[in-house]
Amino acid sequence: MLTVQRLVSDMGLELAAGEGGAEAPVRWVHITELNDPTPWLSGGELLLTTGIQLGSPERQREFVQRLSDHHLAALGFGTGFDHDVIPAALLERARELDFPVFEVPYRVPFIAITERAFRQLVNEQYDVLQRGIAIHKRLERLVLEERGLDEVVRALAAAIGGSALVLSARGETMAAGAFRRGLDEQTIELVRREVLRRGGAGGTAAPFVPGEADLAGRAIALPVTIRANALPQAWLVAVRDAGGLGDFERLILQQAVTVVALELMRQRVMRDTERRLAGDLLAEALGGRLDPAELATRLRPFGVGERAAVLVLSVDDPPAGEGALDRSLGEAGVGALVATRERLLCAVVDAGDEDLDWQALASAARKALAADQQGEARVAVSRPASVATLRRSFHEARCALEASVINGYPVDHVATYRDLGAFQLLLSLQDEEALRLYCDNLLGPLENGGGDYGDELIRSLEAFIEENGQWERAARQLFCHRHTLRYRIRRIEELTGRDLSRARDRIEFWLALRGRELVG
Repeated sequence: MLTVQRLVSDMGLELAAGEGGAEAPVRWVHITELNDPTPWLSGGELLLTTGIQLGSPERQREFVQRLSDHHLAALGFGTGFDHDVIPAALLERARELDFPVFEVPYRVPFIAITERAFRQLVNEQYDVLQRGIAIHKRLERLVLEERGLDEVVRALAAAIGGSALVLSARGETMAAGAFRRGLDEQTIELVRREVLRRGGAGGTAAPFVPGEADLAGRAIALPVTIRANALPQAWLVAVRDAGGLGDFERLILQQAVTVVALELMRQRVMRDTERRLAGDLLAEALGGRLDPAELATRLRPFGVGERAAVLVLSVDDPPAGEGALDRSLGEAGVGALVATRERLLCAVVDAGDEDLDWQALASAARKALAADQQGEARVAVSRPASVATLRRSFHEARCALEASVINGYPVDHVATYRDLGAFQLLLSLQDEEALRLYCDNLLGPLENGGGDYGDELIRSLEAFIEENGQWERAARQLFCHRHTLRYRIRRIEELTGRDLSRARDRIEFWLALRGRELVG
């Protein structure tokens, strides 16, 4: 690092004042003959002048005061022009301020000092750049080798000689690393609050310095954005163990933001791929397209063994809740396949642990989803059974969930087979073909005779039955006029020969509608 003392010594010169500040770093060299050059300076510069403008002791003292107040590094005073020696008033004030001042005799041109300083500064910047490139390549290699975000953050912490962590937009710690000592919980909580504040309404994606006084000059939080003009998906926080953040540390932190963003994108692509695979596998399993042996083999990578139970949750946005459900089950230490099916969030959970409390597991999952989506969440769980009967387990949980709503149970109720009621009759039928024949005989005339409107007739039938024959409520659910609904119901009665004013015919239609869901 180029300091005032080093530059003065290299030029064969001596300090006339300010020995206490001689180790100040020189950021740049500037030549001026202005009485007040500070509006064009940002601090850290070494200023060279011949003092043409400093004709009185008062001006000389004021000049040094301005430079010191503006945090310049030093003053080189050229003699042999208007001044044979450095003015006494200037030196006196410089000594009072401990501000470095040195004489530049007539034989030493200013250009010699600027060339020496610029060469040193360029070499230092080149060295910083080379070191930064080396660190950047190392971080990139960790991403390419799929070593994970934790390894990237640990390498970054070692590079800056401090601590580093990545916080999600919600303030959750995604990864942390430390060179010697990690950040205390109080500091992390302070940064977490600031992240949450900036991620809210009207938030900004601008770097910030944590407000704790102890971190001044040695800490920074940088936003990690994956899409342009978007709020940060995460924040990279760095704190040096000792000393301030220099050019090298700031450079590699800026580079690290890009590397962290790439790693987060890689993880997101991997998660999306896994979820698509999970969704396809669940669809094939529930569609009966896999034999038991193949199903068991394909569930094994998800940590699901030969026996499993099915959790189903009703939430506002099932695909968005897959991550929260996956984390909740992971924290419980159980293997699970998580996917969305029929507008429900589903999890096939390994049932190898016979002592597992399924009620508690389902309740914890419901709470996690309610907190994640900040809305209502209902949950149901099937009985543990062989994965060969996975389709039946899914329908048991789904029907239990529907029954709990019909029965008006509270939102936090964990629905099980005990809540099935009439659904138990349908689920107990062993002959699937017989159930399918029953459904086709009753609903087939609507699908075949309704033409292009067969699906509308069935939807209208289901809404009419679910609303207990209440015309206004059923029409609102279908977004149609009650007279339109009356026409559709008459058409259903004509096609099927049934009378929907009779309880027996309504019951048979309800069984057929529910049974069709079971046989797919």
